[in-house]
Amino acid sequence: MILVHPTYFSPIIQYAIIYGEKEILFEFEDNFQKQTYRNRCYIANANGKQLLNIPIHHNRNEEKSLSRDVKIDYDAGLWYQNHLKSFQAAYRSSPFFEYYEDDIKSIYDKKHTFLIDLNLDIHAFITEALQEESTYSKTSEFLLETSHLDNRQLVNAKKKIELKLPEYPQMFDIKHGFHQNLSILDLLFMEGPASYLYLKKVKNLLS
Repeated sequence: MILVHPTYFSPIIQYAIIYGEKEILFEFEDNFQKQTYRNRCYIANANGKQLLNIPIHHNRNEEKSLSRDVKIDYDAGLWYQNHLKSFQAAYRSSPFFEYYEDDIKSIYDKKHTFLIDLNLDIHAFITEALQEESTYSKTSEFLLETSHLDNRQLVNAKKKIELKLPEYPQMFDIKHGFHQNLSILDLLFMEGPASYLYLKKVKNLLS
């Protein structure tokens, strides 16, 4: 069993590590932290690397909030429409964007109250798109140490990965070069169902 955080259109390396695992344990009992992939992802557009961030309701008290209790702030603007427009602008000409666009729209249409529920719905969409069969469970307490394969550190958006990932075609690579470890959407829009071959290659490099 592998232990990870549910994140927003996770970076590629997270799904490379998840690939082939039959059981996934999602961290539910940790304290929410800023600048993580819980509420952000990175894509590549005509201008380079773009950050997409989900606004959340911040706890006005000094007490920390559990990740599972964090709510999305829909009063902070139509972020989900902006994210979808960003996907369209960057990937409308990609080979597989049209295959997944409606599914992504339907996720946003639910207007999830809690960030973690949005991320779980996204995970279900991604695993189906990758034709992966896996089940997940949720932690019932926070463990500093665990016997599971602990990859919770991948949630940290500021930590650079040590592995140089293999290159695959990207929309603007001629202009900007290859961008490492973008959102899994970047790979899906370019490679479609065959994305699993790339994830398998990366997982072999990690082992």
